Amino acid sequence: MGEELSGLGVRDLQSLENRLEMSLRNIRMRKDYLLKGEIEELHKKGSLIHQENMELCRRVNIISQQKIELYRKLQANEQRGAGDAIISSSTSYSFGATHNTDVPANLELRQSPQKEGEQCETGAPELG
Repeated sequence: MGEELSGLGVRDLQSLENRLEMSLRNIRMRKDYLLKGEIEELHKKGSLIHQENMELCRRVNIISQQKIELYRKLQANEQRGAGDAIISSSTSYSFGATHNTDVPANLELRQSPQKEGEQCETGAPELG
């Protein structure tokens, strides 16, 4: 490219320099415009991601609160269940069967006699 410039005079070179500077200025303006657009787009994406992050944090907090409430309910049920197990374990049951080849099997459910001071629990025993 430099060989073509050897035959040019001062005015021609000055004119060429001005055109190059104008072109370079236009290129820089276009580049700045595109970069500003990309920056604005990245700011929008960042804002949307921030909003989504805030929503997810809110959901995590709600789920954590629900987990804590469920854990407390579970503990209360286990404590209540442990108390129920103590009460129902004080009532013992036994199965009795008579075996005679001539007579069909007779199964019965019997409750052991209560000791003094024990309260009688009404209803069916809890299983499992």
